[in-house]
Amino acid sequence: MKILSVDDSAIIRKIICSGVELLDYGFMEAEDGQEALRLLAQEDAADIGLILLDWNMPGMGGFEFLQRIKSDISLRDIPVMMVTTESEKACIIQAIQAGAINYLVKPFSIEELMKKILECTGEGI
Repeated sequence: MKILSVDDSAIIRKIICSGVELLDYGFMEAEDGQEALRLLAQEDAADIGLILLDWNMPGMGGFEFLQRIKSDISLRDIPVMMVTTESEKACIIQAIQAGAINYLVKPFSIEELMKKILECTGEGI
């Protein structure tokens, strides 16, 4: 199983990669929604176990990306967890209503990240 991190911050993607590798999952990364869509077009959606998605990115932001994949029959079953500084309750509710299954607010610890990933992949701790 692979986990896709979509975040415009290379540092955040590197931190997420560390947590993903500790859990022994494959890792893919994209710096915005457009790049993520291109990556997903090249992959078998069944191989993607989770998308970790930032809200605020230049170009195609996280919310637009979330709406796009949830309206695509071949991608909509991929679970999405928002990983973002956007902590307003209205934004969290909006993301969950649009199809996100979990929400992690930055900054976070590797332990928090790993726990949330395991919750999202159904493997729990």
